[in-house]
Amino acid sequence: MKIDSHHHLWDLSIRPQSWMVGENMDPVRRNFDVNDLREAIAGTGIEKTILVHATTTHEETYEMLELAQKDSLIIGVVGWLQIDSPLAIAECEKYLAAPGGSYLKGIRDVAQDLPDSQYLAKPQSIATVQQLGRMGLVYDILTKTPELQAGIDLVRACPDVQFVLDHISKPYISRQELEPWKSLITELAKFENVSCKISGMVTEANWNVWETSDFVPYVDHIIESFTPQRIMFGSDWPVALLATESYADVVNLAEKVTSQLSVSEKLSFWSGQASRAYKVTNQ
Repeated sequence: MKIDSHHHLWDLSIRPQSWMVGENMDPVRRNFDVNDLREAIAGTGIEKTILVHATTTHEETYEMLELAQKDSLIIGVVGWLQIDSPLAIAECEKYLAAPGGSYLKGIRDVAQDLPDSQYLAKPQSIATVQQLGRMGLVYDILTKTPELQAGIDLVRACPDVQFVLDHISKPYISRQELEPWKSLITELAKFENVSCKISGMVTEANWNVWETSDFVPYVDHIIESFTPQRIMFGSDWPVALLATESYADVVNLAEKVTSQLSVSEKLSFWSGQASRAYKVTNQ
């Protein structure tokens, strides 16, 4: 049993993706629906998934919740809220009351590349995330290295919230740059209410010319810092197709960089920690 803790779906005719600029985006400049996902995971051992928002719109989250209610492949949804808005919690309550609202397991906002690198540490952002924790929801942290310190400050202010760090915080793998990412990860991982998705790495490397060895220093540090009990697999499909040929390539890479784990640790990585963090069952 394997769970993909992080993937997306989109219909460009309904909601264009503003980040798809340039010819290098051609591999993902098309619609991806749940049938495409089912085809992509065939033969990989992935049986259940967590669907994560791809746009900063409330409408997309409602659509994801309805889809999760209809399709048993998707066992949880991470929706979007603008956490520095005083209206965020009211919007979240609407999600929970909507069709499929019980599938809302987590919330994420986009902090990476914002002009304000301290966005996650703003008083309203912290207050929102504290309330999300009281509502039993996980908060997914989406940062690159410049925003990671604010993520640490957010976690420090929210000891009762469960956090999941997306994409190992997108270190500069293409440049083989470790610091200051490495030291910040060490600091963040000291908080035991934070887990980490080993996901989204291939698009931070040199697309289509990467080697497995490019990722080893980063994944080894994640495992050492978070311990094998607080890491989980995520594909970041279909975004990963920018730097891979297939979904299976991402699964194979994850298997290689976690090959040193014990049998029980691999079970946790492939399904156990995702189930625990997002409070999902393998139905």
